[in-house]
Amino acid sequence: MEYTTLGSTGMEVSQVCFGCMSFGSEEPWMLDEAEGRQIIERALDLGVNFFDTANVYSDGESEAILGDVLSEYDCDEQVVATEVRFPAGEDHPNAAGLSRKTIEQELDASRERLGVDTVDLYQTHRVDPNTPPETTLRALDDAGRSVTPAP
Repeated sequence: MEYTTLGSTGMEVSQVCFGCMSFGSEEPWMLDEAEGRQIIERALDLGVNFFDTANVYSDGESEAILGDVLSEYDCDEQVVATEVRFPAGEDHPNAAGLSRKTIEQELDASRERLGVDTVDLYQTHRVDPNTPPETTLRALDDAGRSVTPAP
């Protein structure tokens, strides 16, 4: 596997980023936990160390599957990216969007599902027309500066 530096983060990642969108649902095109586990383990065996998921993928189940598999490996060697914008199975007024409140609560929920204290790369899934970009960027910057253990 070949590796490269991820932007200006200093993190070395595999040139292949493994996407986990298709894990965790009972839909016919999705993979269950056992199938997902097998594929993630094969990717790890091939040297992949960069994984992408999102809070919304299978209402958070994708994050849980990835976190469960990676918990059996050296977390310091893996780079995990996840995304925020859409609700992860929640049905309340602040379950979606890119407000400070949503970013904070969804980051905590993602860390819990992934079983990690920190997320290496936290991204917005799409823009939020209801939240000024400055608000979103400040919340993301603050989240990156204040690392607290997952609940």
